[in-house]
Amino acid sequence: MTGQLDKATAVDVARLAGVSQSAVSRVFTPGASASKRTTEKVRAAAEQLGYRPNLLARAMITGRSRIIGLVVAYLDNQFYPVALERLSRALQERGYHILMFMAENSTEKVAEVVQELIDYRVDGIITASVAMTNDLTSQLAALGIPVVMFNRGQDDPRLAEVTSDNVSGGRKAADFLIAGGHRRIAHVMGWQGSSTGRDRAEGFRQAMTAAGLQPVAMVDGMYSRETAAAVARDICSDPDRPDAIFVGNDHMAIAVMDELRFGLGLSIPGDMSVVGYDDVPMASWPSYDLTTIRQPVSRMVTATVDALIGQIEGGVAPRKTRIDGPLVVRRSARIPEGYTP
Repeated sequence: MTGQLDKATAVDVARLAGVSQSAVSRVFTPGASASKRTTEKVRAAAEQLGYRPNLLARAMITGRSRIIGLVVAYLDNQFYPVALERLSRALQERGYHILMFMAENSTEKVAEVVQELIDYRVDGIITASVAMTNDLTSQLAALGIPVVMFNRGQDDPRLAEVTSDNVSGGRKAADFLIAGGHRRIAHVMGWQGSSTGRDRAEGFRQAMTAAGLQPVAMVDGMYSRETAAAVARDICSDPDRPDAIFVGNDHMAIAVMDELRFGLGLSIPGDMSVVGYDDVPMASWPSYDLTTIRQPVSRMVTATVDALIGQIEGGVAPRKTRIDGPLVVRRSARIPEGYTP
């Protein structure tokens, strides 16, 4: 019986369902038109025969696999599992599916993963916090495989990108702390090898300069919990410590808060105000109640999917999209007198 199931073809399904082979193809092609009755008959026949369409074979015939490759550097940061789930759902609603690969944030590893995705004949690629080399971008452009960078930017007009407005977010975080009366403010930066880390730091610098202030410290936290906690310990162990810290993402900010409270015995926000960036689910937990800049993840996901499918199906040119995110005020930072959101 197993051998028979393995050999079932679209022709067998069409014969059993009493429809044409093209009708079978339409039923199993996302976005194609087929009546409800035809769909029911074809799916019932396919289930009876154990038939499953060969997506890779179809890709070779049609030139379309309807598979999107997703390359992710890490999932430790809670922002990414939330974003990736929404990306997957949004693509499925448009008739596409995700093939996800993890890649260390190194050009060699990313190149290996992209080569695998090319072998799978993906229609497009989304990278999440992963950089692309010029050679790799040129190869994908030559093959006609569009790329959209999610939550990361790169100075290359061939690459579409979707980010929050990180410079504006960095300014908002600093402005809020300054309005709360803080003058000795430090910044535990996001990894400075990333556009997001650099842009948030730049917005922070701009706000401090506009207020006539100098940062107490600006140290790269590498988007690492351990590194961020060590940085916080170092800059706050001095008696002349800062009275507020802007942290480059919530993943690090939560580690900084733990170190301040349980490592150094400081109260938040009594001794130290902390502001993060992302608004991950843990930020709203009562244990942290973290004031943070919210990444507008739903709008970012919609823009990413639109940008990628626009290139695949409509020949839309790559574009850079930056979406403003709000400051979410909780209780980890001193709230300015008379403040209204």
